[in-house]
Amino acid sequence: MSKLPSRLQPFWPVAKRVHRLLTLLVGVVGRALRPLAGARAVPRGAVATVGDWAARPEDGVLLHGWRPPTPLGRTPPPGEPTAHWVFSRADRTVAPATFCLEVPDGTVVGGTGAVISRSGLLDVETSPYFGTSTWREHPLFLRGRLPPVTRVPGDVLVLATRGSANYYHFLTDVLPRIGDYLERVPGADPEVTLLVPQERAWQRTLLEIAGYGHLPTVPDDPAVSVRAERVFAPSVPNVLEVAPEPVVSWVREHLRPSVDADPTPRRLYVTRGAVPNTRRVVREDELREGLLARGFEVVEPGSLSPQEQIDTFSAAEMVVGPHGAALTNLLFAPAGVTVLELFTASYVNQCYWSISCGIPEAHYEYLVDGDVARHGDGSAMNAILADIAVDPSRVLAVVDRLLAERHGVRAEG
Repeated sequence: MSKLPSRLQPFWPVAKRVHRLLTLLVGVVGRALRPLAGARAVPRGAVATVGDWAARPEDGVLLHGWRPPTPLGRTPPPGEPTAHWVFSRADRTVAPATFCLEVPDGTVVGGTGAVISRSGLLDVETSPYFGTSTWREHPLFLRGRLPPVTRVPGDVLVLATRGSANYYHFLTDVLPRIGDYLERVPGADPEVTLLVPQERAWQRTLLEIAGYGHLPTVPDDPAVSVRAERVFAPSVPNVLEVAPEPVVSWVREHLRPSVDADPTPRRLYVTRGAVPNTRRVVREDELREGLLARGFEVVEPGSLSPQEQIDTFSAAEMVVGPHGAALTNLLFAPAGVTVLELFTASYVNQCYWSISCGIPEAHYEYLVDGDVARHGDGSAMNAILADIAVDPSRVLAVVDRLLAERHGVRAEG
C-alpha cells in the first residue's frame, strides 16, 4: 500500500513513477561506485530465476524443494458487473513455483528482505517489490549503499519481504515461509534465527500464536543489514496475491481460535472508518443502518487484538466490507462463510476472493461501483485508496439475496 498521507493518495501513480526513475538513476551511480563502498556496496547485478544459480558455482547457492508453477483451476466468482476481468486475468491463474534457497555467506537487507549472494548478486525471485519491472528499480538501490553490515552467528531464515508491515502480507507472505523452510530444507534447524518484522505488537503476537515466538530474531528494519554463515530464503508464497491453497491451509492450521471463543454465528460488516482517500465507504452511515437491521454487527479489526480478530472471524457466517487488509481475517472464517466485497471501479483486486477459494464451501461475491467501462481489461488499477461511493440500496439488495440463499440451503438441509 502507498505510504503517502491520505490527502496525497490521488497522486500515488505519479509518485510511484518518479520513485522508479530515481531508483534507476541512483542505482547506476551506486553500482559504479561499488569499489569505494566495501561491504556496504549495493548489488553489482542480479540473478533473475533461481535455476540460474547453478551456472554460478562460485556463489555456492543451493536450491531446495523446488516445485513448478501450478494451475489454480478456479472458476471466477459471481458479482456485479458479471465477469469482471480482474477475477480471470491470465497472470493470476497459476500459483508460482515454490522452493527454498540456501545462500552461504549471504546478506539480507531489512525493509524489503532483499537477499544478496557473497559475490554481490541480488536474487530476484526472493526479493520482489511492488510495481517494478526490473531488478534495477528495486528500492534497495535508492539508498546508494547498504546499511552497515552486521555478522549474525549461525543461520538466518528470511521471513521479511515487501509489504511486511501490512496485515495481509504478514499473514500470507511472511509467516508461511516458516513452513516452506521446515518442509523443504533437509535437516532444517527448528531453532533458526528469523529475520522478521516485529516493530508492531500485532506482528510479535501473531508470531507467538503461530508457535514461533520463542525463536531468536533480527528486526526487519531499513537500517539493518545482516550477513550469516547461511541465509535461507524461501520463495515468497503469495507473491501474485493468489493465496495458493497451501498458504491458506498453513495459516488456518497454525493460527487457531482460542478455546473459549464464542462459536455463535455472526454477521459482520468490516469498516474502514471515515477518513477520505482510505478506501472508505462514503455513505457508510446509511449502509450501517440497513445492515444493523439485518442482524449485522460493525467490526473494526484494527481495534481488536490478533487473537480477538481470529476469534471474531472464526464464527462469521457472513462478511460484508470494502476491500482492505481487515478482510485478511477471512483466513479464519469457518467453512460455508458468505462474503460480499465492495470495490470502486478504479481499483479491483482479487486477493480476498483467492483466500475464500481455500475455505471449504465458502461463497464469495463482489460489487463494483462506478464506471467500470473506463477501467477495462488491462487497466492499471492503481487508484489504490480511492473511496467507494456505492449506493447503500445496491449493497442491501445483494445482502438480502445472499441471506435468503443461505436460509434456503439451511432449510433444505
